[in-house]
Amino acid sequence: MTKTLDVITIGRAGVDLYGAQVGGRLEDMGSFEKYIGGSPTNIACGTARLGLKSALISRVGDEHMGRFIREELARHGVDGRGVVTDPERLTALVILGIRDEERFPLIFYRENCADMALCEQDIDEAFVSSARSVLVTGTHLSHPRTEAAVLKALGFARKHGARTALDIDYRPNLWGVAGHGEGESRYVASGQVTEKLLATLHLFDLIVGTEEEFHIAGGTTDTVAALRAVRAVTAATLVCKRGAKGAVAFEDAIPDNLDEGISGEGFPVEVFNVLGAGDGFFAGLLKGWLDGEDWPTTLRYANACGAFAVSRHGCTPAYPSLQELNFFLERGMTRPDLRNDPALEQIHWSTNRHGDWSEMRVFAFDHRMQLESMAGYTPSKGGAFKELCLEAALKVQNGRSGYGILCDDRIGRRALHAASGTGLWIGRPCEWPGSRPLRLEPSLGPDCGGLSEWARANVVKVLCFCHPDDDEATWARQLAEVRRLYVASRRNKLEFLLEVIPSKVASITTDTTATLIRRFYAEGIYPDWWKLEPMDEPEAWTQVCAAIEENDRHTRGIVVLGLDAPEDVLKASFEVAVRFPLVKGFAVGRTIFGSVARGWFEGSISDEEAVDEMAKRYSRLCTVWDGARARVQEAAE
Repeated sequence: MTKTLDVITIGRAGVDLYGAQVGGRLEDMGSFEKYIGGSPTNIACGTARLGLKSALISRVGDEHMGRFIREELARHGVDGRGVVTDPERLTALVILGIRDEERFPLIFYRENCADMALCEQDIDEAFVSSARSVLVTGTHLSHPRTEAAVLKALGFARKHGARTALDIDYRPNLWGVAGHGEGESRYVASGQVTEKLLATLHLFDLIVGTEEEFHIAGGTTDTVAALRAVRAVTAATLVCKRGAKGAVAFEDAIPDNLDEGISGEGFPVEVFNVLGAGDGFFAGLLKGWLDGEDWPTTLRYANACGAFAVSRHGCTPAYPSLQELNFFLERGMTRPDLRNDPALEQIHWSTNRHGDWSEMRVFAFDHRMQLESMAGYTPSKGGAFKELCLEAALKVQNGRSGYGILCDDRIGRRALHAASGTGLWIGRPCEWPGSRPLRLEPSLGPDCGGLSEWARANVVKVLCFCHPDDDEATWARQLAEVRRLYVASRRNKLEFLLEVIPSKVASITTDTTATLIRRFYAEGIYPDWWKLEPMDEPEAWTQVCAAIEENDRHTRGIVVLGLDAPEDVLKASFEVAVRFPLVKGFAVGRTIFGSVARGWFEGSISDEEAVDEMAKRYSRLCTVWDGARARVQEAAE
């Protein structure tokens, strides 16, 4: 049968709560970053980032953390059909910290957790048979119920010609041979564990572990002897991870010296965080193994992916995309602390963003100054009106993708918070309305620390009124503000939209906006999004797209703003902009809500009439944009 999946991983699925402070005790951690976790879950996400079609078989709880795992799997492109929701048990949690280069304390919260309830009934033969390979991790051999599920899956895999792999993944704590406070422990001798592993190793084509993990599998702390004990029961290729020495593969007999095994290029990076490095290594290994690469190439992929992992915070978030991996292997290392390599981090950020926003139809009602100047405006009425704007946006969206809003926090807080989880793209302004030189909203704080309170789905938007002819003092002040906000956005893992409107400053030509764009890139500012005013000349758009693509091949794209233009004027501008693939859509506000707001504040139209009219106008603009794009696509075909 046709194999629709490259790899299915089976086992742990939990949430990692990583201490945000580095260098202190876990007891002293004051805040935590939340990531998806569990070795097979990490590997599934890591292989998906590398372009493999990946899936997970596990269990999660019927609660917020379980839903988080499901949503994260989807965002990474991992098939979650094999993930069962357990109505009785909670999703597993792990609390972790980075103390120094050698100590990484962690606590497993896995008492009767959901993934350890995985059972034979959760294993579907048709699903397993659709994969080219099945990977399991050692933890799920530690309990009779999960072991039965794993053995059933391996049986189906071998029956249907899938390759099988084992990550020994020995955690003494999870086998019950170390206490709760020993989560960091990597080796405790146990004859029972060795016996269990030796009884199952014949089922695998590939077995991967550290030297300590092969010690437990082989029943001795002599690594060569342990590997030979494993070889006595399995013909699998054995890959032994040796930390800073890299890794070696053994396809046949085990030599007297580990250095005689097959090796691949290693990368001498700074060790920042070893947690999850093995999972990153295995993701790279599977990429090479399943693509049919030779072992030196496969180990090179694995070593590189492991190097990324040890150099960054977190497990899954540290793993590279395929574009990032290729860039790194082609360019080479420029510094050992990869997380501080600007070019590499830009590619890591821009190629690992979640969500498909190839179409953008954005209703912008982030206006503050324009509403505040209307007759009848009060702060409470302004907030209520923005809730009506959101209602209109959702009415047009109707659950579909490719729609969004721009909404502020000062007047529109209730609408902004209500929009979370609706599927809308959400942009949020940061500039003080009308300011030039640019000033930011005071609520952000002098260090932009207010961004730490933002929902991760919010996109940081800033409008800068600037022009190439501005004097250097003005440029210096505005660039400093934009850079400060940009750096804080990245620190808080928030996407960044930069809006520039030169026509409000001075006259413009076909190269004005492109010149501005190059100026911001030259300052190290790489927006995820650009929001640009309409341009009637195709040449202006050509220059804009060239300026972006020569600096950032992975930008999200451009949205066109409206400037309160009539619908017929916007339609004409759309016809020009839509010819350029980098232009993903529009972000229009007053054309949709302007006259409606004036009537509503004066009391001449009702809530329902306001929502209906704004929905009609928004829908018409969407139809105009979609029609223009369809005509361009038809002409191209």
